[in-house]
Amino acid sequence: MTLCGLYLVACSHTETRTVSPRDSLAEREVEGRAFLHAGVASEDVTGPTVAVPQLAVADLRPKRNAATIRERTGALPDDVRVALFPEYALTGFVADDRVADAALTRPAALDHLAPVAADNDVDVLAGYVERDGETLYNAAAYVRPDGTHAVYRKRHLWGDEASMLEAGSDRVVVETPAGDAGLLTCYNLNFVGESAAMTDAGVDALFVVGAWPAAHSENWRLLCRARALDGVRWLVGAGRTGRRDVPGARQATYAGRSLVVRPDGAVAAALGRDERDLTFALDREVLDEQRAFVGAVDAD
Repeated sequence: MTLCGLYLVACSHTETRTVSPRDSLAEREVEGRAFLHAGVASEDVTGPTVAVPQLAVADLRPKRNAATIRERTGALPDDVRVALFPEYALTGFVADDRVADAALTRPAALDHLAPVAADNDVDVLAGYVERDGETLYNAAAYVRPDGTHAVYRKRHLWGDEASMLEAGSDRVVVETPAGDAGLLTCYNLNFVGESAAMTDAGVDALFVVGAWPAAHSENWRLLCRARALDGVRWLVGAGRTGRRDVPGARQATYAGRSLVVRPDGAVAAALGRDERDLTFALDREVLDEQRAFVGAVDAD
């Protein structure tokens, strides 16, 4: 288990709807549609605001993606503490030799993300294909405004990823304004052992970067809810939207559906497939109250 003293943050630049984490879920649902901006008034909460700028990724075009991340982060509200971008947000992915050309070394990825964090005074989490020598990984970098960082490499690869990438080995926990947060990537939600390890580490939140297929989006939602519930913690999931339509590569349509899940497993706020921003304050009192009610987090 790798422990990293870092922070996490995210936000929105569209119209605002203010809700409280203590409101009932029914009061937050609007005809089954996603919130454009699910914010919480500061006097109502005792925790930080995180944001997910949901976006489509330009596969194999890291400079274009870096510019998009910079633009979307700069448009976030001032109270956002962490910006959370999806799996492969910097590079995209295709399962052929072209992915090696788009892959970034860790210093190159940090060169893209560190100025975004510093210029906007937010922590940034974003996925990318990482090159380490001749080996490629599905990585996610968490970067602070002061340049400190941690990188998680996806431990369980999905489908054709395994033909091009190596699996990571370490689990990563970062210190955030919401307490210790475990980092997960997409398909790793399926593995109960990953969730149990994060529970053993005492995390207060999970931050998940994903690129879930649209055809199976209910699985994404179900697994996010389960992982929040089984560890009694907040979960923030950043989902890729749009399509992969690269000549010669398998086409894919992505689910989007970024969301925040409460420690009781209820969806607190969510997006559909549009490129919009979701922001939400992770109320510490909600977490403490649910853990006091369940009383099982520390049990063997």
